[in-house]
Amino acid sequence: MDKIDELLTRGVENIYPSRQALEKVLRSGRKLRMYQGFDPSMPSLHLGNYVGLLKMKQFQDLGHEVIFLVGDFTGRIGDPTDKLATRKMLSSQETKKNSQSYQEQAAKILNFSGTNPVKMKFNSDWNDKLSFKGLIEICANFTVQQMIERDMFQERLKAGKPIHLHEFLYPVAQGYDSVFMEVDLELGGSDQTFNMLAGRTLLKALKDKEKFVLTTKLLVDARGEKVGKTTGNALFLDRPANEFYGGLMAFPDEVLPLGFELLTQVPIGEVDSLDFSGNPMELKKRLAFEVVKIIYGEKAAREAQTNFEKVFQKRQSPENLKEVEVTNKNWETNRLLLKTGLVKSLSEAKRLLAQKAIELNGTIVTERNLALGEGDILRVGKTRFVRIKVL
Repeated sequence: MDKIDELLTRGVENIYPSRQALEKVLRSGRKLRMYQGFDPSMPSLHLGNYVGLLKMKQFQDLGHEVIFLVGDFTGRIGDPTDKLATRKMLSSQETKKNSQSYQEQAAKILNFSGTNPVKMKFNSDWNDKLSFKGLIEICANFTVQQMIERDMFQERLKAGKPIHLHEFLYPVAQGYDSVFMEVDLELGGSDQTFNMLAGRTLLKALKDKEKFVLTTKLLVDARGEKVGKTTGNALFLDRPANEFYGGLMAFPDEVLPLGFELLTQVPIGEVDSLDFSGNPMELKKRLAFEVVKIIYGEKAAREAQTNFEKVFQKRQSPENLKEVEVTNKNWETNRLLLKTGLVKSLSEAKRLLAQKAIELNGTIVTERNLALGEGDILRVGKTRFVRIKVL
């Protein structure tokens, strides 16, 4: 399999209008301008974003122009895809703050310098300037029927839940990104197909230009639920390598074949030859090692594997625990978790407490208040640890 075959095959769900059309362009030697958008609804890029980053790297390595687009305007609206309730609208300050370290995180995969650097753009730069007249002209290219027939809106109608008008405008705003940047191709998860095809429609209508859409497979379990985004076990690119490795080890067995395809750079021929009916523990360790090596480097991957084997297979305490200093011994559990950096918000802490996902010195925490001692080890989920130092 050559690099173009790999680009068009590995982890790919669909290509619009066709794989054959895109392959013809790629093999002609023409360089494309392509992008993927990232929703700044949280301050960390996650495992699903990582899938897109790997595919973007393939385009970059082949010399194409790659744009990392922060949807700081569309993120204010909130993507309604697969949502059975209206998402909370964010302010421009919130989306800017959330995306502050996106380039640093994405740079673990992509090159933002050198001879063919990835360009980072923000869609507020043009959407904030769009006039009401311009918006009306853009909306004229879509029908209410196109929007209302989407699955999540149909579910809301059946349940008597509201559908707000601004939710209809999300794919319109995302579609305008393709028009303004005059891209040749948009990349995204298969759950973004409708939004990406909206951009294809607009670009053809307003610029008479064809746009390719390449959708990637979703990493889902047997129930169709996304893996790596579960509360308390989300895998974020700004977390320590040990935590990321441990999160990958918690994957259900049935996602291993797809995990190797989507998340690693192990040659597809080798992936096809792996015996997934064999020992899942060894395969998971291989998967976790390969992914952590890409993001954090081979040394960190080896250290994470050693740490996992020590903590989870031999039931010992992890080495090099992060130490957090506190000024008193008595704490409200939720606020202690936030203070130690084990969670990103009080709401996350409350959910984890309810799920009994918090341990103090190996004992599940159920109380809302904790009395701490020097050297206590606080643990969240399977992979997050800190040692407490009382001043």
